[in-house]
Amino acid sequence: MYDGGEYRIERDTLGEMRVPKDAYYGAQTARAVENFPISGWRFPRAFI
Repeated sequence: MYDGGEYRIERDTLGEMRVPKDAYYGAQTARAVENFPISGWRFPRAFI
């Protein structure tokens, strides 16, 4: 998650979210990042 700098307030149907000021995304993506953290696991090469 974003750990420094300024935020802006974005609003959607679920309410307000703090989004990094320089982000190109809005409240919905900020919620997804918060709810579904990236694990760092890689997809097995056999599936590619």
